[in-house]
Amino acid sequence: MHIMTFTAFTCSLVLSVFQPAMAAECSAKSGAQIVQLLELYTSEGCSSCPPADKWLSGLKLDTSNADSQKVVPLAFHVDYWDYIGWKDRFAKADFSERQRKTAAFAGAGFVYTPQFVLNGRDFRSANDSRLNQAINNSQKQTARANLSLNTVTQANGETTLQATATAVNPADIKNAQVFIAIYENKLVSLIKAGENNGRELKHDYVVRAFFGAYPFSDKNAFAKNFNLKPEWKGKPAGAVIFVQDAKNGDILQSLQLPFCS
Repeated sequence: MHIMTFTAFTCSLVLSVFQPAMAAECSAKSGAQIVQLLELYTSEGCSSCPPADKWLSGLKLDTSNADSQKVVPLAFHVDYWDYIGWKDRFAKADFSERQRKTAAFAGAGFVYTPQFVLNGRDFRSANDSRLNQAINNSQKQTARANLSLNTVTQANGETTLQATATAVNPADIKNAQVFIAIYENKLVSLIKAGENNGRELKHDYVVRAFFGAYPFSDKNAFAKNFNLKPEWKGKPAGAVIFVQDAKNGDILQSLQLPFCS
């Protein structure tokens, strides 16, 4: 396990918003129970990270419809190990900052890799039975947000991702924040320096773009369109929307939509 202490810093994201297009390709809507969000904080420069990456890739997930979703995985590659010899091409400072904020919710003064976070809380072991137990427990919890994702293909080959969210309980609106992640699967890197020098690393659910935090409107609603360039079409990729309590880090609901081929 690699550990690093931290100080807070801020970052910003710029997002282009586009008008709705014409015909939907695929869509998903969240159900009545909470679907757990499983975050992995990892780095190609960390020698203890490949087993965690492999475990995440090996999760048996049914994403055929929203009702079958039990857990939504995302891999955030952090940049704070880049200095030790290998620059992770998937790493972003924004992801390192998100991990630091997660640690702050728990009162921790350090971050480490690999780290799993389940529904906003540190999840110490990559263990199938423990994860299944947590998933079974979540099936007893009523969702605190209703989510939807929809993709529309434009005539120029671009794809518009339409995302919506509403809070179930009015009391949640004040602290609720919406996040959108675009992830990619079946990524491979040949590492040529650092702790993993000479290894071929394989990754899935890698966050390639991350948008938010967005507040709910006065009407208890969130709706925004995101434009994806033509090169995303046909890739083994997808989108995730989740709502998080900004005060304590709790995940109100999450939803995954693999892109249609």
